[in-house]
Formats: sequence, C-alpha cells, structure tokens
Amino acid sequence: MENQNIEYKSQWKDEFLKEICAFANAQGGTLYVGIDDKGNVCGINNADTLLETLPNKITMTMGIVAAVNVLQKDGKNYLQIVTEPHPYPINYKGAYYVRSGSTSQELKNNALNQFLLQKRGKTWDSVPQPYLTSDDLDEQSIQIFRTNALRSQRMTEADFAGTREHLLQKLHLYEGSYLKRAAALLFHPDPETFVTGAWVKIDYFNTNTDLLYQDEIHGSLFVQVKQVLDLLTTKYMKSIIRYEDIQRIDELPVPRSALREAVMNAVIHKFYGSGNPIQISVYEDKLMIYNTAVLPIGWTTETLKGKHNSEPANPDIANAFFRAGDIEAWGRGIERIMNECKEYGCPCPEWKVTETGIWTTFHFKTTQKTTQKTILDYLAANPTATRDEIAAYSGITSDGIKYHLNKLQKQGLLARQGGRKEGVWIVIQNNTSE
Repeated sequence: MENQNIEYKSQWKDEFLKEICAFANAQGGTLYVGIDDKGNVCGINNADTLLETLPNKITMTMGIVAAVNVLQKDGKNYLQIVTEPHPYPINYKGAYYVRSGSTSQELKNNALNQFLLQKRGKTWDSVPQPYLTSDDLDEQSIQIFRTNALRSQRMTEADFAGTREHLLQKLHLYEGSYLKRAAALLFHPDPETFVTGAWVKIDYFNTNTDLLYQDEIHGSLFVQVKQVLDLLTTKYMKSIIRYEDIQRIDELPVPRSALREAVMNAVIHKFYGSGNPIQISVYEDKLMIYNTAVLPIGWTTETLKGKHNSEPANPDIANAFFRAGDIEAWGRGIERIMNECKEYGCPCPEWKVTETGIWTTFHFKTTQKTTQKTILDYLAANPTATRDEIAAYSGITSDGIKYHLNKLQKQGLLARQGGRKEGVWIVIQNNTSE
C-alpha cells in the first residue's frame, strides 16, 4: 500500500521524477515501476533500458544519486528506485516537492520559504537581525515579560539580576554577536521597523461586506497580546447576562482562556516573512482569526485536533512565551482550546487550512438557543436523520452537532430510541434554554 515512503507506478513517465524529488526532500522512500495502485505486479517491458538511463537522468536533473534495481515476480520485471533523504533542498525543474502522506506536493509561497530555512537548520525567527542592539529594546515589554516569568516561576530573580544582554542570552536570543529576529518581535517597541506586517488588525463586521469599525494593534508581541485580548473582551464581544438567584453574572460568548490560547497560537506560529498582519474578524455570532501560518509537512486539521508533537514555527518566540508562563506546554494549545470550550458550554472552534494560512473560527455561546431549536425542529420532521445530515442542514460541523445532541439529551429535550444505525430521534420538548 502506498504511504509516506512508498509509491507505485504501472509504467514509467519522466514526470515521475518529481516523486523522487519529494522523497529526497522528506524522509526518503522507494518508487516502484511496474506495480499498479493496488500493489499488484503488472510488469514493464523496458526494465533493462530504464536501468541504464534512469540513474543518469536522476543525477542530471536533480544532482542526486538514487539506487535503481530490476526485480522480478511471476516472470514479470519491475523497477525499484530507492531514494535517500537529503540534508539540503532538492528541486526538479526549479520546483520543490515534498512527500506528504501518500502524495507528493509542490511547495509554494510561505511553505517553500519555511522549508528552505529548515533545510539550512534555521527557523524564520532565529535569523540574525543586523542593526538591532539591546539598547533598542522596549523596557515596558521587558517588564511585562519579567512580571509574568517570575509569577510562573519559570525564571528566577537571578535571571534578571544581570544586564539586559545577560537576560537575552538566557533566552537564547543571540546568534553570535547579533540579536535574532525573535528579539525584535518580542521586545522592540516598533518591530515593524525590521519585520513588515508584524501587527494585528481587528475588524467588526455586520456582514462580510459591511465593516462597522476596526482597530490596529502595534508594538512588541508581549504588548500586542495584552492589547488584543483587552480590546476583544471589552469592545468587540458582548457579554452574556445570566442570573444565579439574585446575582447577575456576565459571561463572554467564548471562554477568555480559549480565546487567549488562540491569539497566542497565532502570534507564535505565524510566518512573519509573509508581510501580512494577523487578522481578526468579529461578527455578532462568531469570531475568526486568520494567520499566515504553515503546518508542518504532512499535517492536517485532524493532526492539529489530535495528540501531536510540538513543532512551533518560531521556537525562539515560543520559548520566551513559555518562560513567561503564557503557554503551558508546547503542542497542547488546540487540545486546551477544545476542552475549555466544551466545559464552557459553547461549540468547539473550527479550523480551516488554506494554501496561505489557517482560519480559526469561534461560534459564540449566544447562538446556542437558536441552534438547538433549529436541530429540534429538524429532528421533529426528520427523526431518522444522521449527524451528517443535521450538519448539512444547519451549517454546523459534525462535531458541533454531536456537542448539541449530547447537551439536548442531558437537558431531557431529546432522546434516542434504538441503535445507532436503525434508531430514531424523539423530540421530548422543543423549549431550549442556555
């Protein structure tokens, strides 16, 4: 079966050289020629000719050496082309390919920039930044970091007892005698002097084309995170008002902790070489964060939502925020957001990965009553409906529907009679509440 390291082709075509390029840029792999997609040997008639021509063709087009072997099964010849992983980037006709799952993908735009840096043992934030000195950094930002780091107990008074250069060395923000780009972003009062687009834009929309008002947040990343959260929670989102006995309780439409984690993720994982700001769009019923981030090769939205290793796009920036206690553990941000939203009683956010970035969408808690009434109305008319059918009707994700169905059953408003496949939904009461 085809996978990250194996590819089958029934006949040879020169365009398959890109598969070899993709293997070289990833973990290496084997291309078999003369085997169909199901793994059955169909054989080729020109195995001896290809054995002579392919090694030279691979070397001439990509500058690498691959082992080409003729194998036989049931009297049929087929080729085995083994490619080792290479420590430097390999291109085929000027394009860079990489293996992702069982497919080969061409890297473009931000993904290509990240890949080229990675192959050189660099990340974007670790590149030296000329003309930046420790005296240029913002004292307010350093004090924010100091206060948070001491409170989190991930740094001590001794770490701050020396010079500013001593602290920056502790945070690994020097490359030789140069400060890194990360230092400019974390602590400079105007990081846009060095990094175009290092700011955050917040817009409030009535509709997709009806912009009501907006804000721009500039300054160091530590200042930006604080100001973004303050603006979102005081100006851009309406609190939900409820009462416990006679006590009035104001709640945000999404948990502040989950929103904070999402903002932190955007700041830490952004590809700052894009030149674009982080964009936050707020509507009456939802909040969307767009970030020019690039997922690690082979990752999908499902990888994000499941248990995964930590691979921060900007590890030096991530380390500073970790020392400040602003992130708990690398690789658990998405999991924390989902758990906090479930505990708060609002739908889990949705994540959408595009070629140039990632969308994170929070649906506000205030929409639950309407959403649940829509679900109950639909099930009253369609008691055998599946979760996917309800999702298609309501425009909510399947995971969101699962959340609402469970909550409606716990509230005693909905019941399931029969098994998963043959059962029906019974609407007990169509009187939803928050």
